[in-house]
Amino acid sequence: MATTTRTEKLDLRLSKQAKQVLRSAAAAANRSVSEFVLESALSRAEETLADRCSFQLDGQQWTLFMEALDASPRELPRLKKLFQEKSIFENE
Repeated sequence: MATTTRTEKLDLRLSKQAKQVLRSAAAAANRSVSEFVLESALSRAEETLADRCSFQLDGQQWTLFMEALDASPRELPRLKKLFQEKSIFENE
């Protein structure tokens, strides 16, 4: 992990059993409990956010995706009507 200045603190409550599991896992990974928890949490956070940043498609899915992007826009009468109305943010 890159060396950065740590200025923020995160506290959490956990059971005695959970703390022991974390201590054991940290020792097995040759890390402090803080390092182990931070690395594990950041890794999990990146996994959780990954599909919001990029996604993968096979050949058939890619073709369908590109066709959808290239398709003519659909007519949305309710949206058209909405844009014709005066905005609530406009002065009267």
